[in-house]
Amino acid sequence: MKPKIGALIPIRLTSERLPNKAIKILCGKPVVCHLLDRVFNSKYLTKENVVVCTTNDVSDDPLVEIVKSYGASVYRGSRNDIIKRFYDAINEFNFDYVIEINGDNITAEPRYMDLTMEKLISYNTLDIVTCYSLPLGVGSQSFSMNAIKKVYKRYKTKRNDTGFIYYFTKTGLCKHLDIEPISKNHIYDNIRLTLDYPEDFEFFKVIFGELYKEGEIFHFDDILNLIKKRPEIVKINNFLEKKYWKRTKAKVSLEYIDEKGKINEIKL
Repeated sequence: MKPKIGALIPIRLTSERLPNKAIKILCGKPVVCHLLDRVFNSKYLTKENVVVCTTNDVSDDPLVEIVKSYGASVYRGSRNDIIKRFYDAINEFNFDYVIEINGDNITAEPRYMDLTMEKLISYNTLDIVTCYSLPLGVGSQSFSMNAIKKVYKRYKTKRNDTGFIYYFTKTGLCKHLDIEPISKNHIYDNIRLTLDYPEDFEFFKVIFGELYKEGEIFHFDDILNLIKKRPEIVKINNFLEKKYWKRTKAKVSLEYIDEKGKINEIKL
């Protein structure tokens, strides 16, 4: 039988640094809809199989309404336990494989969504395929139902909203492939393409103001070409990168049970 492929996008509105960022208006529509446009562009996905995984909190009700009206699906679950949220969502929708896209990465590149899934379904020994050497916010990852089962069985830390992907890639629980950028031009360290801080939103207002056209999506190469013409744009938010990773490293402390039954900890 043909495997059922979906997408999981974790989003919640109670962000510490930029509350309600997913429903802020950018070029006339909510930020989350711009991300959905890009995910809908994947050759492996239908709109109803794109699932925004949010929480049961009342504060996320406005997000649910927007996502459903835009044609995507919603799963609501644990606030801080994304592993459980994903596990339950995959079972709810009966997915065999999923593309996972961070809800903050509103210009995630559809070509990498497709490439990670293509690699995953081509090799039945793999559990997860990720991207490396790309700027933060460009790449995505694809993993199997088998992968989430392995992680769900062994993870211990129930507050894993920061760093959950490391259960798949840094524990040895899953068979993992990291793929290279499709172009050397995509190895570009001086750009930050994720939405965490007010300055990130200001950066995206410039990018979308220059490149967005209704009914179309622009690609990472278009962003790079724009930056070549206007290099000053990156200064709006690239200084936040060190602060972002310092905070991430401080928050990531994840425990899991290894093959021998011993409790280990993931730290960055």
